[in-house]
Amino acid sequence: GPPRGHEGGGGGDSIAHRAVGLGSYRSLRYALVRRSRYGRSIKLESQRDDILSELEEQSEGIAGYGVISSKPTTPLLDTVTFPSNLKSLSMDQLRQVAKELRADLIYNVSQTGGHLGSSLGVIELTVALNYVFDQPTDKIIWDVGHQAYPHKILTGRRSQMNTMRQTGGLSPFTKRSESAYDCFGAGHSSTSISAGLGMAVARDMQSRSNNVIAIIGDGAITGGMAYEAMNNAGYLDTNMIIILNDNKQVSLPTQYNSLNQDPVGALSSTFARLQSSRPLRELRESAKAITKQMPAPVQEVTAKVDEYARGMISGSGSTLFEELGLYYIGTVDGHNLEDLVAILQEVKETKSVGPVLIHIVTEKGRGYSYAEDAQDKYHGVSKFDLASGKQSKSSDIVPTYTKVFADALIGEAMADEKVVAVHAAMGGGTGLNHFEKYFADRTFDVGIAEQHAVTFAAGLACEGLKPMCTIYSTFLQRGWDQVVHDVALQKLPVRFAMDRAGLVGADGPTHAGAYDVTFMACLPDMVVMAPMNEAELCHMVATSLAIDDRPSCFRYPRGSGVGINMEDESVKVLNPGYKGMVLDIGKGRVLREGTDVVLLGYGTPTNNCLLAAKMLQDYGVSVTVADARFCKPLDVELIRRLAKSHPVFITVEEGAIGGFASHVLHFLATDGLLDSGLKVRPMILPDRPIDHGSYSFQLNEAGLSVAHIASTALSLVGKQNESLEVLARA
Repeated sequence: GPPRGHEGGGGGDSIAHRAVGLGSYRSLRYALVRRSRYGRSIKLESQRDDILSELEEQSEGIAGYGVISSKPTTPLLDTVTFPSNLKSLSMDQLRQVAKELRADLIYNVSQTGGHLGSSLGVIELTVALNYVFDQPTDKIIWDVGHQAYPHKILTGRRSQMNTMRQTGGLSPFTKRSESAYDCFGAGHSSTSISAGLGMAVARDMQSRSNNVIAIIGDGAITGGMAYEAMNNAGYLDTNMIIILNDNKQVSLPTQYNSLNQDPVGALSSTFARLQSSRPLRELRESAKAITKQMPAPVQEVTAKVDEYARGMISGSGSTLFEELGLYYIGTVDGHNLEDLVAILQEVKETKSVGPVLIHIVTEKGRGYSYAEDAQDKYHGVSKFDLASGKQSKSSDIVPTYTKVFADALIGEAMADEKVVAVHAAMGGGTGLNHFEKYFADRTFDVGIAEQHAVTFAAGLACEGLKPMCTIYSTFLQRGWDQVVHDVALQKLPVRFAMDRAGLVGADGPTHAGAYDVTFMACLPDMVVMAPMNEAELCHMVATSLAIDDRPSCFRYPRGSGVGINMEDESVKVLNPGYKGMVLDIGKGRVLREGTDVVLLGYGTPTNNCLLAAKMLQDYGVSVTVADARFCKPLDVELIRRLAKSHPVFITVEEGAIGGFASHVLHFLATDGLLDSGLKVRPMILPDRPIDHGSYSFQLNEAGLSVAHIASTALSLVGKQNESLEVLARA
């Protein structure tokens, strides 16, 4: 019988009318495909032939410039200060701007270092966005923020690019306080769609009409938050534009980062233009409105017809996005400026409701031959020679903490086949690419997915393996619920190696490891450690792997170690790797005995405590320096003894409030050690972000330099003038 609600001739007529509408809709699709295919294909192929010819002629150096050793000439870019300057340019002029922008970016980063490869991949996209949309009224969110160097150049900050990552200079990421054109800060990843959706909903609630565009790329789409946001965006059906910048890379290259995307050719470009067609989308919206008035079974049938009709011209991968409720357009050649402008213009002018996803394919490192040929696509670089692409190497022969950690893990893995390593798209940054050279089958890169990394490691631990979950301190914040629920509450022996602890210099507050001691040491059963030097780091790697009845973690900083002799510190030097010794859990050590002041250091600040003690000796102050080693469990016996034998007690750490000092003060209070006049001062990071700059600048800003430690001690022993003198000389 007839469907419910459609008895009689009226319902039948409506269904027939809908069928005719769908047929016309499909016919229009085919007509547009034919017209686009045959009217545009020769031109598109010709353009690509020109590009290929130019690339063949230009085998080395910068595209369009070749091998140069000085600042490139950029006459057209010199006329562009803000996006409004692009509006009157022709397509040929826009291409010239893109060429000059790429060369200018390469030159600037060669002088300062920074993120290069991902920014090179979005040159054409950045020009197209700034040509089509009207910032800052229209909101453009870059995710991750290290793709935004070209965006900064075109939005009034070109003259400051030589200050990138330097004290008082430009941030390496988007930053709201830096420019009205940076509508959302993005130092981490996978946040743009959520933020953009919030902005779009706020726009609609306030009856505004601006556009909201979220660019998510360089692996940020692998973060689960992006899918949560797309799911919600599809449900809310709010107008916004999502651009998926697919450069087949996660943040750093891994063996898991290939999406096996077919090359973008003229045909898919033409189809992408068709899918962005305003008349077609508006017709689709009209059809949807009519269908919504019909019974559910009819809606389901017509939706399927529409789905299959779109499927005939959609690029691979569209089904997932369509299922989430997004209108999918793609794939699009992200280096074809004309196509990008045309598609963005069509989407902008279309009067339809709902989120649109434009899937573009780009090449990380595009237009600089040395970046294109490099495994990491020049993701993050030090200063480099413009003509050869060779990066400046550090003159410091002392290995970094990251390198020492990797070697210590290699040494442990050589002796124990159950040791495995997990990281979240940071094989280079964490040193685990080095580990992977020896243990490829025991190295797991989960993508930019810290939550998954933690629970994945928990699963490994459940089955008897020994996972070392290696994540920057700042990124572990993203997986803290999993640390609590999936690891700590179940008392699983997952080991957390937290790199980039404390201040991180040029990368600034978004990457500073300020909070890990606070959020890890509050968890039940968690063993929390911090080494004062690279030998101690080896010992803590060994100790964490020996702990098999509860979780453990240790933090270590960016940069080089102190340069000690490893064997003198009981570290076995292997080939390959290091082998540390297992420490007594919850036991610190005294490094220097004195009588007037205790300096109790946690982690690498202990080294500054030793330097401050030498400075204080010149002022007649006798100092005891102790290395806590453990925040949890605390060495209460050591702390009690030191508190009872000294009138002044100072703790020093590179972490936020609630960390090591809080645990020490809690013990001192509950043990009654504060009842007899003991003077205690915690030295911690201030309750504000420390801007990017040199490490020494940041340490001074935080009040944690050697001079600040010595000055604090002098003031507590009654030497106020000397205290001020020390700070004045610093």
